[in-house]
Amino acid sequence: MTRRSYRIAAVAMASLAAAGLAACSSSSSSGGSSGGNATASKPVYGGTLNIVAAAGPDHIDTVPAYYTADYILERAYARQLVTYPTVPDPTLTSAGWKTDTTPVPDVATSVPTPTDGGKLYTFHIKSGVDWNTSPPRQVTAQDFIREFKAFCNPVSPVGNLLYYSATIQGLQSYCNAENAYFANKAHKPTAANIAAFQNSHTISGITAPNSMTLQFHLIAPASDFIYMLAMPFASARPVEYDSYVPNSLQLDQHTISDGPYQITKYVPNREIVMARNPAWKKSTDANRNQYVKQIVVTMGVTDAQTQFNQMKAGQYDLTLDTPLVPSEIPVLQSTHNPQFMSWPGSNTLPYIVFNLRSPNSGGAMGNLKVRQAIEYGVNKYAVQKAYGGPTVAKIINTAIPPGNVGYQNYNLYPSNNSEGNTAKCKSLLASAGYKNGVSLTYLYPNDSVNTAVFQAIQASLRPCGVNLKGKPEAGSTFFVDLGNAPVNNKPGTWDMGQAGWFPDWFGNNGRTTIAPLFQTNCVLNTTNYGCYNSSKLDGLIKQAEAAPSLTQAGALWHQADLNVMQNAVVVPLLSQQLVIFSSSRIANKGSSAIIYQPNVGGPDITNIWVKNG
Repeated sequence: MTRRSYRIAAVAMASLAAAGLAACSSSSSSGGSSGGNATASKPVYGGTLNIVAAAGPDHIDTVPAYYTADYILERAYARQLVTYPTVPDPTLTSAGWKTDTTPVPDVATSVPTPTDGGKLYTFHIKSGVDWNTSPPRQVTAQDFIREFKAFCNPVSPVGNLLYYSATIQGLQSYCNAENAYFANKAHKPTAANIAAFQNSHTISGITAPNSMTLQFHLIAPASDFIYMLAMPFASARPVEYDSYVPNSLQLDQHTISDGPYQITKYVPNREIVMARNPAWKKSTDANRNQYVKQIVVTMGVTDAQTQFNQMKAGQYDLTLDTPLVPSEIPVLQSTHNPQFMSWPGSNTLPYIVFNLRSPNSGGAMGNLKVRQAIEYGVNKYAVQKAYGGPTVAKIINTAIPPGNVGYQNYNLYPSNNSEGNTAKCKSLLASAGYKNGVSLTYLYPNDSVNTAVFQAIQASLRPCGVNLKGKPEAGSTFFVDLGNAPVNNKPGTWDMGQAGWFPDWFGNNGRTTIAPLFQTNCVLNTTNYGCYNSSKLDGLIKQAEAAPSLTQAGALWHQADLNVMQNAVVVPLLSQQLVIFSSSRIANKGSSAIIYQPNVGGPDITNIWVKNG
């Protein structure tokens, strides 16, 4: 996340600043690290950065990729018009956090000031930003337009269309036309047919006066539009991708790079190798580097303890998609281990989502009282304990997590010490017509930590009559199946899912805490996993996005939050800070062993070196 998924477990959730910027404290005064100084002061070039993963990324193609594991890798091979800066020591003050989370130029020469009353953004492309083709070829405005045209392809569309279709003129009309075209069974979704449609149609709100100038015409002013362009969805897309079906293995094994690294080997579920991209020029990229010679991702190690032991031994340097073993955190903290680092976070990680269209058990998930029974029955304290206890994560009860626009502290489903109210759960189940209980299928990632979380939820709901049958999946397919709306209304699919969400940006971010998860959007690759459909909520979202002030927007986002919780669409569980353990082999310019990027939700692998080269 889909993006904003299970990254890593957390350390104490700190206080957050009022306008949605995280202004957090830490157990350490240096750069967010709770360990010691694990770095070398001078960069070392060469060597291999070894990353271990349970399942690895769920997408290589930048259009559907919406998972933190994807984002970490995309940083190396895909560039956007704007991106987030490299800050060796991201401070935990409000000003420091704002620096980390404010977009800066990437392929564009500058971050433009909008004209035409805030509705026109004009970008100029840097000369010398090249694709790793033979010979190298300049990245152009047309390459960015190609990416946006791929957003609504019929095979694997963009991970989150709502941001862009609500802001860019003509994008929704373009998508409607493409959807209608491929709805005709005579138009097969082959690479040739998809490319032919996209190359013969235009998006009225995205134009290129020349090959080095790109313009976005907005429906209305949107103060958060620059943040949307910093997302990897908005990467440049080379013309060579017209030859492949989007998100196909053929595309994944023939990627073209404009970043510092290029994928030279991709074996699904086994290995990814990235080598230095000879076409990349440091003079065009202030945000990335080419310190290591290659990056190797080894997939298939699902046990968090095994991963930790192998990193401690130096076999691997970082983990890509697995939480840190909770039992190891107290020791790492107390010994001030220099390879252990923590950073502030503001997220809903994890949460339970209900599949509102599931026909299983007499359509139990469509019954509000059943969902409310589960809201009461879940022992959130047990979930917190599975992550390591109250010093590891904070229990939350709202759809908007603390520190984001619209957050207010309330709880519609209280219980003693957050340990669940079994009697209330039983009572509501009975009044819903399930006096003998209900059996439900629960989808969750199959790594060891998420398995422990599922087991805690399963045990807490069993006494009130909710019997959960676990359906574990690899992280690389979990979010794909969670968001597969076209089949999720069929018998035998999941009823409850163990999802997670990071806001896509910080600051003025109401659009990214409510709209992606709850606005009507029941399509392939949706992030509204349960397919919640509420015209009232959609209206509140529209009002909030158009609100003239942050204060007014916040009040509307809070109303939207209430709508979600009154209808028991999700069960919020925890908000975590992020912790990372790395091997002693790696370093960067700061006081921690790695550079953490809040908007990626993980380490910046382009700004790490191997000490011995």
